[in-house]
Amino acid sequence: MLFGHRHNHCAPADQYYSPLSFSILNVMTEKSSARVRVIGGGLAGCEAAWQLAERGVHVALYEMRPERGTAAHLTDGLAELVCSNSFRSDNWKTNAVGLLHEEMRRAGSLILSAADAHKVPAGGALAVDRDNFSGTVEAAIVNHENVEVRREEIHELPDSENSPVVIATGPLTSPGLGATILARSGEQSLAFFDAIAPVIYKDSIDFTTAWMQSRYDKEGPGGDAAAYVNCPLDKEQYEAFIDALLAAERSEFKEWERDTPYFEGCLPIEVMAERGRETLRFGPLKPVGLTNPHASAKSYAVVQLRQDNALGTLYNMVGFQTKMKHGEQKRVLSAIPGLENAQFARLGGIHRNTFLNSPRILDPLLRMKAQPNIRFAGQITGVEGYVESAAIGLLAGRFIAAELAGASVRPPPPDTALGALLSHITGGHLSGDRSFQPMNVNFGLFPPLAGKVNKRERKPAMARRALDELADWLAGDQAPNSAALVSRN
Repeated sequence: MLFGHRHNHCAPADQYYSPLSFSILNVMTEKSSARVRVIGGGLAGCEAAWQLAERGVHVALYEMRPERGTAAHLTDGLAELVCSNSFRSDNWKTNAVGLLHEEMRRAGSLILSAADAHKVPAGGALAVDRDNFSGTVEAAIVNHENVEVRREEIHELPDSENSPVVIATGPLTSPGLGATILARSGEQSLAFFDAIAPVIYKDSIDFTTAWMQSRYDKEGPGGDAAAYVNCPLDKEQYEAFIDALLAAERSEFKEWERDTPYFEGCLPIEVMAERGRETLRFGPLKPVGLTNPHASAKSYAVVQLRQDNALGTLYNMVGFQTKMKHGEQKRVLSAIPGLENAQFARLGGIHRNTFLNSPRILDPLLRMKAQPNIRFAGQITGVEGYVESAAIGLLAGRFIAAELAGASVRPPPPDTALGALLSHITGGHLSGDRSFQPMNVNFGLFPPLAGKVNKRERKPAMARRALDELADWLAGDQAPNSAALVSRN
């Protein structure tokens, strides 16, 4: 792995020692002065910085860790994956996020290149070894001649309107910067809560009860039709689990946090259980497409765990975001068949999220209407998911590079995944009285196809249309492709 010293509480620090002879904290003092400031070293910030740097633009990338930590990060590394290690479906023909993967690959995405280099088995999903993935992204950024990494916290929006700025501080924007964004935006709130799932050591799972299988035996980009650990529950065990979940002691919110809502796409498991005792059986614990080799009777519910690192030693609990206290997590989750002796590499947690009312605040090119030299990227714009966040970073970087080159700035067509996502957050949510909420990419954001198309063929047809339109869009903005970045860096 090519990255500087990192400290990860899931493994010994020396396991991730860099062969580089310098630390990223000291590496950037000799590089050229930056023309663009990118604030935030997550997936969106790194992708924006990469797109700019690859087009010859000098970038200063600001990351506040380790000067200031967050409630969710475990390391000081760039592009750390703080929740799941999955980039979700990689099927571009029938799944919108898979299509977004493919579009980003064709657009020279650093994030997708690193993900492809470090994929692990996950059925039809693109899941990655989180540490190797983040290390490759960090090495590419740190070693780029046009990027300077600055480890310091930015407390407020810049007043100057002379130089471009990208705000990609994500769901964990620091309080000071968040307050100035809120004041400048004229909105009343920028926050909601998000939660993190636990990670378990595979060798502590009882495989006389659990078994390996992907749903419907489906293979994915990481290979292996048996990518998930499955823990079965009969009806009695499921009911006991629900009772324990509902009775478990939970983390308390501070006074100023109590009115902050959850994002519907990442609810804590106990909140889902409160919505009905059968909710989980039709959600993350659904038993369909799975056959227990240890029993003849069909499972009433199944808990799945997905590989979390390349070694296959760590597995995360799929859909088990939680706000239970740590002691309660061990007690309740260890009652799941197969997990009685589970050892936790990381327990679940909850953190405050931040996002803009982007349709009101941003223009179609991601510029802040009140101060156009400032662009926003990533989750703070109201997209949800690793890939979606990086995609908006990719667009922000390309838009600024085109402006600095004196070229016309063209957003991607709305019938591409990139364009559909951009259109949604910068204007597609203004109709009616609905409030703006974070959104994953989905085919519902795409313009309909012309004429009548068989329902089964609709998504593949939309995907083919998207890639055709993307090719035309990319033809007008050629730059070095990142396909070989791993070998190059």
